[in-house]
Amino acid sequence: MNIIQKLQSSNSPRRLASRKYTRSKFGDIMMFLLLALGGLFSMLPLIYAVCTSFKPLDELLIFPPTFFVKRPTIGNYKVLPDLMASLKVPISRYIFNSLMVSVVSTVIYIVVAAMAAYVIAKATFPGRKTIFWIIQFALMFNAYTLAVPQYLINSKLHLIDTYWIYILPHMASTLGVFLMKQYIDGYIPDALLEAAKIDGASHYRIFWQIVMPIVRPAWLTLTLFSFRDTWSAVPNGTVFSEEIKTLPQIVNQITAGGLARSGSAMAVTVIMMIPPILVYLISQSNVLEAMSSSGIKE
Repeated sequence: MNIIQKLQSSNSPRRLASRKYTRSKFGDIMMFLLLALGGLFSMLPLIYAVCTSFKPLDELLIFPPTFFVKRPTIGNYKVLPDLMASLKVPISRYIFNSLMVSVVSTVIYIVVAAMAAYVIAKATFPGRKTIFWIIQFALMFNAYTLAVPQYLINSKLHLIDTYWIYILPHMASTLGVFLMKQYIDGYIPDALLEAAKIDGASHYRIFWQIVMPIVRPAWLTLTLFSFRDTWSAVPNGTVFSEEIKTLPQIVNQITAGGLARSGSAMAVTVIMMIPPILVYLISQSNVLEAMSSSGIKE
C-alpha cells in the first residue's frame, strides 16, 4: 500500500509541474552544430565575393564556375585605378560623397527617430496611439510600393539631382521610431523623468543627458542599419550629375563591362563591405540587446 501511495504522490500534478526538464549534452551539441551550419550558410555570399575578387581571368571564365579560388591573385585590385582613371571625376570624389552622405544621413536619422520616439513614448497628447499605429503599419510597405509617390514628392520639392535626395527620403523610415519607442518604454521609467523635472531639468536636457545614454544600444543598432542602407543606396532616376554620385553607382558601371570584369566588380564590392563591417564591429554588442527588447512592451 505504501508503494502505491508513493507512486501516486510522485505522479501528482504538483510534482509533475515542479519537475524540471533539461536538454541533454547530445541535444546541446546538435543545437550548436545546427546554429553553426546556419551561420556558415549565411556567410557563403560573403566568402564567395572575397574568393571571386582574387580569381584570375581564366578561373572567372571556367564552366562550371568554382566556388573557391585555386590560384589567388591581386590583379583585380591592381586594375581598379586604371578602370577608374577614365571616370569624369576622380575616385576620391565618389568616396567623399559616399562617406558624407552616409554619415550625415545616419546622424540626422538617429536624432529625428529618437526625438519622435521619446515624444510618442512619454508625452501625453491626443492621437498618440493612433500615430504609433500608423508608424507600425508603415513598416509593412517596401521601397518598390513607395517608389512612384516618393519620386513625385521629391520632384515637387526640387530634390532631384541634389545631395538631399540621398538624405531626406531616408528620414521617413519608421523602423527607427518603432525600435526606439519600444526600448524607451521598457528601460526608462516615468519616475526617473519626473525626478529630473523636479530637479529643474528641461525636456532637452532630459533627452540628451538621460534618455540618449540609456537607449545607447538602440541608437547604435540604428547606426548599423542606417549606415548600411545609405552606404549601399543607388537612387535610380534621381541623380544624374557625376559630381554627386556615390560608390555603388561606380560598381554598376564596372559590372557593365561583362564577365571579364566580374573579378574587378567583386574587388570593389569587397572594398565597399569594409565600412559597414567596421560599423558592425563597433555596435555588435548592442545589436542583440536592442533587437531582443524591441517587443518588451506594447
